[in-house]
Amino acid sequence: MSAGSVAVVVTEDIDVPSWDLYELSIPCTVFGKPQPDLADPWYDLRLCGTGARDGQGAAPGAGLALRTPYGLDDLAGADTVIVPSVPDACVEDGAPLPPALIAALRRAYGAGARMVSLCTGAFALAEAGILDGRRATAHWMHTAQLAERYPKVRVDASVLYVDDGDVLTSAGLTAGLDLCLHLVRRDLGAHAANQLARRMVVPAHRSGGQAQFIHMSVPDTDDEGIGPVLDWARSRLDRPLTVRDLARRAAMSPRTFHRRLQAATGTTPLQWLLNQRLGRAQHLLESTDLPIERIGELTGLGTANNLRHHFLRHVGVSPGEYRRAFPRTAPEPSPLSPAGRPRPSAARTG
Repeated sequence: MSAGSVAVVVTEDIDVPSWDLYELSIPCTVFGKPQPDLADPWYDLRLCGTGARDGQGAAPGAGLALRTPYGLDDLAGADTVIVPSVPDACVEDGAPLPPALIAALRRAYGAGARMVSLCTGAFALAEAGILDGRRATAHWMHTAQLAERYPKVRVDASVLYVDDGDVLTSAGLTAGLDLCLHLVRRDLGAHAANQLARRMVVPAHRSGGQAQFIHMSVPDTDDEGIGPVLDWARSRLDRPLTVRDLARRAAMSPRTFHRRLQAATGTTPLQWLLNQRLGRAQHLLESTDLPIERIGELTGLGTANNLRHHFLRHVGVSPGEYRRAFPRTAPEPSPLSPAGRPRPSAARTG
């Protein structure tokens, strides 16, 4: 008896230049290659296309065709169903997901299959109602859209993956690999998962509760009364700045500035300032070897302790852990002029 059957959904319009193929390759690599020394037989992998079951499968272009010998009707017979991602148009533009896919997911869930989504695959599970009342995640770039479109889902933007028993969801890209290895760990034990991770040259285990590395940024604005003030503030992040300072620069009252900035960026002035300071800190941690204390000064957060506090709260890891996760690939000069002030080019980077 095998370790179980795993049905992976392959959409017809999978996009080759995007991350879709990578996320599709994750379950294929983890569950598709036999590992007889770990479990014999290994998982029974089935690629299930959303198009007609004609053996041709998806043809995403760039000279690449994906054969999908199984159709959506085969999802209901699988032990585990994985939706790696959905077309970008379904996420970005609100295009409808294929009704046949949603119906097939509901049938599979009703038949007792373990349901799994990677990255934007959570939109398909949510559309099918499978995530209603459950905690779930997706790539942090899309969690706000997921929460807005499906208010019954308890979206957690901060974690790598969520294991809710028979329904599991992951963030994007490598978090999907973490979740698939977690499934092997659940099914076959830690030894099998650890050995497989070694063969794939990846960390043996990252807990689902570990934070996604979310870059703290806020969209720019086309508001001509606000944009120049934001550029001015970015060039002075190493200094104390108040909402009154920004409002005075914009020749507005603090209340009017607050309203205009929130309308333009979706965030308050204080949160905008904090996000910019944290974004600057992320850049300096990634690109320099400056001490944490100095980075706290250059970002206007003051002390190393204050920087750690805000980093843990908003990024999910300490500055030191973040720096280790994003090591520099080549030495870069310190972003300090001889006078000890940030160079203009560094000051504009946020």
